[in-house]
Amino acid sequence: QRRGAALPAGPDLRHFLRGAAKGEPPPEPEPGPAPGTGRVYLETYGCQMNVNDTEIAWTILQKNGYTRTKQLDEADVVLLVTCSIREKAEQAIWNRLRHLRALKARRRQQAGSPLRIGILGCMAERLKEEILHREKLVDIVAGPDAYRDLPRLLAVAESGQQAANVLLSLDETYADILPVQTSASGTTAFVSIMRGCDNMCSYCIVPFTRGRERSRPITSILQEVRMLSDQGVKEVTLLGQNVNSFRDTSEVQFQLAAAPGLSRGFSTVYRAKPGGLRFAHLLDQVSRIDPEMRIRFTSPHPKDFPDEASVLQLIQERHNICKQLHLPAQSGSTRVLEAMRRGYTREAYLELVHHVRDSIPGVSLSSDFIAGFCGETEEDHQQTVSLLREVRYNVGFLFAYSMRQKTRAFHRLQDNVPAELKQRRLQELITVFREEAARANEAMVGQCQLVLVEGPSKRSALELCGRNDGNIKVIFPDAEVEDAAGCQAPARAQPGDYVLVKVTSASSQTLRGVPLHRTTLSRSAACH
Repeated sequence: QRRGAALPAGPDLRHFLRGAAKGEPPPEPEPGPAPGTGRVYLETYGCQMNVNDTEIAWTILQKNGYTRTKQLDEADVVLLVTCSIREKAEQAIWNRLRHLRALKARRRQQAGSPLRIGILGCMAERLKEEILHREKLVDIVAGPDAYRDLPRLLAVAESGQQAANVLLSLDETYADILPVQTSASGTTAFVSIMRGCDNMCSYCIVPFTRGRERSRPITSILQEVRMLSDQGVKEVTLLGQNVNSFRDTSEVQFQLAAAPGLSRGFSTVYRAKPGGLRFAHLLDQVSRIDPEMRIRFTSPHPKDFPDEASVLQLIQERHNICKQLHLPAQSGSTRVLEAMRRGYTREAYLELVHHVRDSIPGVSLSSDFIAGFCGETEEDHQQTVSLLREVRYNVGFLFAYSMRQKTRAFHRLQDNVPAELKQRRLQELITVFREEAARANEAMVGQCQLVLVEGPSKRSALELCGRNDGNIKVIFPDAEVEDAAGCQAPARAQPGDYVLVKVTSASSQTLRGVPLHRTTLSRSAACH
């Protein structure tokens, strides 16, 4: 079978970097077509950033006349927002496309409008040509910085042609697009504050699929958080690949500010970036908007918690900033960390952990770990096991290493740990993590935890589920509870209510308890 003609080679990232250096404006997109009228079905794979991207894409399409459907069979357009972080994530998309092929064939046989299928996000950025050639049923491909171009791409697809835009941007943050992206219960929401990553860890594809770091203007972030507060949202998570290197350079008067330092014993592959309003300033301003709204953020990099910075101090002082930190370690071996280009040693990481726990008593810690990275020995693996035991994280995200093309590891290192050995090491890490997390959570038995109610428990309609300040799931009976202030009659807690729960049992992932009373975030803080 004859393959289609190869796509012409377009400008690469170097082209846009040169243009930015010369002060040239980015190329203007072609004028879009008349607003669409189709029904769009969106599916999201991967991280929370992709969930946020889904809502950005939908907001753009909605403004151009599209409607959204939750029924696949009703859709005129199916868009998959994809992930490339591991091979397994990409394989899920290829499998999904095979299922969609039959649906598209059925639609073609019917008199109705043809089904258009699009691949969005990181996998689109990484595998544009392969997607268009290998899966002829894919009509459009759009990278993470091309969502504004979706109406035009869909119009091109309507004419029967394939269409693609995977240009990476140096400044696209979608700051003017305010997606109303909340949980099903309307209790929690995620707000993207920056895009891209400059860290260039040797295993990571993100800088190649999401581009260089750029931050949203603080004014647009505060506008979105205020809007969510007005809607009754009780918890906002600030999102980014590297949130604590946030740097808003939109205001001229702050462009000469000195670059902050790094955590002691940490380094980067890039030079310090002076100028701009930093994450501590943003966190301060966001936390002042609504004293009854919890604030979280993810994912930070351990290097950006210098001793002199005020982020840890803000977390300790503000009752509505959750006492919870994600500190991705990736490995417990200094040798492997160097190969990963993480910019720190095991000793520096542990020193930071101790500093964080001294600064924020009772803080809940989570982390990421990779099992079986290039050249990892059994001794390296045991170093990671011992780090899990020493730190005793409350929450963990653990995966076997999956080599990605374009990364430094792909070009410089050998993926020489056998797959079965990766899986054995991964299972050992998971077992140790769960043992230690269970011990950490068991220490809370007998304590009272303030829980933000999210809704009914998935396993029982007679129980409610929520999360405590440390982001640990808490289950308790759905019964009438008193109001702490005594101003209201006893009532069953609703999503968005804060309930004080006395913990009676714990596992590695969940706390169980009995509700004491309904309260508020401010009142609970005043009592401690």
